[in-house]
Amino acid sequence: MKHISILVPKGDVALSCIEGSFTVFNGVNAFLENRGKPALFKVQLVGLTNEAQVYHRLFKVYPDLVLDEVKRTDLIIIPAVNGDMEEVISMNAEFIPWMTRHYKAGAHLASLCVGSFLLASTGLLAGKKCSTHWQAANEFRRMFPDVNLVSERIITDENGIYSSGGANSFLNLILYLVEKYAGRDMAIFAAKVFEIEIDRDSQSPFIIFGGQKDHDDEPVLKAQEFIENNFQEKISVEQLASMLAISRRNLERRFKKATSNTAAEYMQRVKIEAAKMSLESSRENVNEVMYKVGYTDTKAFRNTFRKITGLSPVEYRNKYKRETVLSLS
Repeated sequence: MKHISILVPKGDVALSCIEGSFTVFNGVNAFLENRGKPALFKVQLVGLTNEAQVYHRLFKVYPDLVLDEVKRTDLIIIPAVNGDMEEVISMNAEFIPWMTRHYKAGAHLASLCVGSFLLASTGLLAGKKCSTHWQAANEFRRMFPDVNLVSERIITDENGIYSSGGANSFLNLILYLVEKYAGRDMAIFAAKVFEIEIDRDSQSPFIIFGGQKDHDDEPVLKAQEFIENNFQEKISVEQLASMLAISRRNLERRFKKATSNTAAEYMQRVKIEAAKMSLESSRENVNEVMYKVGYTDTKAFRNTFRKITGLSPVEYRNKYKRETVLSLS
């Protein structure tokens, strides 16, 4: 039997990560028992104290065990923790050496959404891939520059350490773990019963690009503002550097450091975000949208759009066009 420890952290925690994980793993046990097979998972909630944690001022979660009472576990689930991440990590610091010790003893670790911040605090992610909610990507990169953040991914799996993308995509990681432990047939059955879309591998279609401006590099901020106000035009890095009276090499270095994108990548993302908004709300065809955001090469536009969103322009429009959504309601 696989022992699963779901953490009950202090602070503002996404209750759905605790409840959803608990429900799916125990649901698999029920499915197996209904088929005359033994339960596969022993699921326990593990807290820093025996006291119930109150989430959203309404919901109490009572740990089954405290840290010292867990002698062995196979999988540790780290739910999403919200708020000032440095404060969150500080108030839950006792989990960190405990997770490290059990990982070295053979347990696997799985972070859900922004639970990645607690996982990364162990140091076990250094040099490894990790995903998180796309809204937290910039903060994660700032705090953990030695981690290979792949924020477009729904699931990462490396050396017994797993992570998931944002919000409800954690359920895809739970299904992935069900498949790993209970097999593909059971994962498909669970996906159907809980109505979870199985095998999603990218959260790119959900990403809203708002620009990375939580830095204090004034020339880079000016460059970002210029790009966002003139994205329909053909802007070169040389033009930006000349406008700011700095060398191209210096601008490229500072831009990458401040935004985690090159200047050229930033221009692409601003253009594609504008294209997404047009595809969602306007009646313009794809070529009209393409020209409106400053592209003239159809192939380049479609390739860049798919690279950033994971969908073609037509697929994106069919999925998110507002009139389509309203007509179904």
